[in-house]
Amino acid sequence: MSEEKPASFSGTIGFVLAAAGSAVGLGNLWRFPYLAAQNGGGLFLVIYLFLLVTFGFALLITEVAIGRRTRHSPLKAYGALHPRWRWIGGLAVLVPFLILPYYCAIGGWVMKYGVVYLTGQGATATQPGFFTGFIGSVAEPLLYMALFLGLTVFVVYRGVNEGIERISTVLMPLLILIVIGISAFSLTISYDDGTVTRTGLDGLRVFIVPDWEHLTWAGFMAAVLDAMGQLFFSISVAMGIMIAYGAYADDRSDLFRSVGHIQFFDTFVAFLAGLMTIVPLYVAMGREGMNASGPSLLFVSLPKMFEFMGSAGGVLGAVFFLMAFFAALTSSISIMEAVVSSIIEQFGVSRERASLVEGAVVFVLSAVVCLGYNVLYVKLPMPGGGTGQILDLMDYLSNGVLMPVVSIATCLLVGWAVGPEVVIDEATKNGEPFRWRRMYAVMIRYIAPVLLGILLLQSLGLI
Repeated sequence: MSEEKPASFSGTIGFVLAAAGSAVGLGNLWRFPYLAAQNGGGLFLVIYLFLLVTFGFALLITEVAIGRRTRHSPLKAYGALHPRWRWIGGLAVLVPFLILPYYCAIGGWVMKYGVVYLTGQGATATQPGFFTGFIGSVAEPLLYMALFLGLTVFVVYRGVNEGIERISTVLMPLLILIVIGISAFSLTISYDDGTVTRTGLDGLRVFIVPDWEHLTWAGFMAAVLDAMGQLFFSISVAMGIMIAYGAYADDRSDLFRSVGHIQFFDTFVAFLAGLMTIVPLYVAMGREGMNASGPSLLFVSLPKMFEFMGSAGGVLGAVFFLMAFFAALTSSISIMEAVVSSIIEQFGVSRERASLVEGAVVFVLSAVVCLGYNVLYVKLPMPGGGTGQILDLMDYLSNGVLMPVVSIATCLLVGWAVGPEVVIDEATKNGEPFRWRRMYAVMIRYIAPVLLGILLLQSLGLI
């Protein structure tokens, strides 16, 4: 059956939880804590929060307002604002199209670890080579990827209300409760070998107290760039997601309040992710335990930490990977929806057909990503030095190149081609006050494009 009326969320709560579910993803769990620990803890948090309410707010309110104003998918929304800028829509859809295959592969990894811990086999996850052995095998990664992708397709297939909104209103509250529980528990653990004592409160101080003594100008600028990069990726801009979800938002909803709630959920979970990863890693392994990021943090360092906790670690590991699965699934759903909504509008097909076609294409590409660690293993030169696999290349092209380009173009479109009043008028259509009107205009015209340009140049290895 196809949707006979325009899709929409049933209310503000559904929109906020779905959008927050998109923003709260694996990056909150394996990148934010590492960057915070690497960049002076509290200093990074202060910089991140400042950028969140300025730079992040401007980008997020812009995309949500574009979606609600045009009522179009990401593919056509930009052209609806200005025909000469419709090319941005193609890039905006290409980004989630590239991200979803490797995100589903990683989602499969999370499912694998969840099964390991839920079946009481957590100790095996700490064995040397367990992770590389798993992703280096052929059948198992493909199986878990297919299961994760199947769940994603099923939810998107069900539609906006019965699929995306319903799953978000269930998983997001559960995810937040689990994150709070693990974070609180992490503060209670301690380590004492007779010569060294480390407690959860010691780890908390390392995480949130700025290290002013060792602060340098170069360190401060590195923290700014890292915070800006993390924020840019974390709030799900430049992927078409917020435009797609904005198109489903109620005309009567308060966009300022909704964006504020999305930012709060995303930052709250990211902060607590630091408590439940960096704090116990510091307790178990000292500062050297805080040096991991990305998959190695989630699939190598954390299992070692759970082992350190003894019998409680097995339970905590199962709960943790359940939470990570929720975070991965809600983000995966939103990424797929950005593509599916564009297919529906461009080709006039039903949601069911669009979901199945996109699912089939993603399965093939995800299989290539999975096989990139075994049958199709290849060392690809990466910008800035080093080598990577197929997953790393797709991540670099989507996150490192296309996303900054899409956001820079969006800023130029709204800031100069059509004017900031387009977004301001949409955001205040119900009489809401826009207290930061001038700040928004300056940010979208001048500051955001410059900051995004710096991110792009950094990603290209030019600075």
